[in-house]
Amino acid sequence: MDHPNQLKMTVYTALFVALIAMGAFIAIPLGPVPIVLQNMLVLLAGIILGPVWGVGCVGIYLLIGLVGLPVFAGGTSGIGKLFGPTGGYLIAYLPAVFVTGIISNKFKKNILFDTIAMIIGTLIIYAIGVPWLKMVFSLSWNKALAVGIYPFLIGDGLKIAAAAFLAKKIRPLI
Repeated sequence: MDHPNQLKMTVYTALFVALIAMGAFIAIPLGPVPIVLQNMLVLLAGIILGPVWGVGCVGIYLLIGLVGLPVFAGGTSGIGKLFGPTGGYLIAYLPAVFVTGIISNKFKKNILFDTIAMIIGTLIIYAIGVPWLKMVFSLSWNKALAVGIYPFLIGDGLKIAAAAFLAKKIRPLI
């Protein structure tokens, strides 16, 4: 990668780290897992930055939250968040952004495939986050699904639609 492009991608990565962190402050408490914009911005990072820079972005975001900057949902931070009810969702951002970025890049960054990529990314977040939630609270599968997926389906669908629209508008500018 040439130097100017690497600098440009570094700036975009830093911008997405800041956006994901800001998305955590827009949190609606809803049981143990709040509604946040973080997941939309994580998936959008995969679409815009691609798999490698997207993972770097999310990795930096998680790292700054782990060391104490208040970038997790509701302005929280610390390693305890990874062992709490939302830890699985946070960890799931890494494979979700990677897979989303791979699918988007492979299919020429088309809005239909971007949407499919973000749906798959969301499923990855659920697939890791819900079992983690179940384990932390010793919940039944029915209860874990009831508090960890069902309340978020419509909102996540709307966030995916918004992110697909944003990606289509942002790409030509980058």
